[in-house]
Amino acid sequence: MSGVVTTAAAGLAGASGWTQLGVCAAGIGAGMINTVVGSGTLITFPVLLAAGLPPITANVSNTLGLVPGSISGAIGYRRELAGQGGLLRRLGSAALLGGLTGATLLVELPAGAFTAAVPVLIAAALVLVLVQPLLAKRLAARQSDKPRPEYGGRALLVGVFLCGIYGGYFGAAQGVLLLGLMGLLLDKGLQEINAVKNVLALLINGIAAVFFLFSAPIDWRAVLLVAVGSVIGGQLGALVGRRLPPPVLRGVIVAVGLVAIGRVVIG
Repeated sequence: MSGVVTTAAAGLAGASGWTQLGVCAAGIGAGMINTVVGSGTLITFPVLLAAGLPPITANVSNTLGLVPGSISGAIGYRRELAGQGGLLRRLGSAALLGGLTGATLLVELPAGAFTAAVPVLIAAALVLVLVQPLLAKRLAARQSDKPRPEYGGRALLVGVFLCGIYGGYFGAAQGVLLLGLMGLLLDKGLQEINAVKNVLALLINGIAAVFFLFSAPIDWRAVLLVAVGSVIGGQLGALVGRRLPPPVLRGVIVAVGLVAIGRVVIG
């Protein structure tokens, strides 16, 4: 996929009002879920595919659209970020480098490679969403008598970099990965870790979005609709998202993820 292409042919500009409203609603759901856990792409990406966007255009437009929602969610968790500047600076550099690497891979590899990988990536993300409760339970019950390196040590730095590559390339459930890594390697509460996760996801999506501006096909109507929805969802997630029944959220995510797999495989 070489050359600079900054707009997608046709796309959502000619879609019906109901289709565009559905994309915006998906953005609200994704913004909320990303703030609370992190798998919102499994809501917006299938909806953009169903709206008729090609896989790469849908992925790139979705990444750009979710950036404002990530900002919204990070602001909503600003109290939990107090005193975590050192950790954010250390892990943020790894997140930025990983996100840029993943975005570069998406653009430089053949378009068919991404299309072929999408069902596998979504299936892997769905597995992560399903096992997340078990992971959270194990993290909560972990032994705390063994001191952990400050800022999680080299293992966390490498882990965040690898998560960044995944996030820059596709990104579904990257928040679940980040939560698991930091929960295992940091001596911090879950809400503090979630606040850091929101900032790291913002950095990964943000650097990928900047790269895509100059190198990938973008549907700007999709970006706008997802952005508006994700900003609203980010605030809802910070305010009330923790109170929503987790099984309901996971059920919705799994359902739309399976639809997305069918959409890509069947065509």
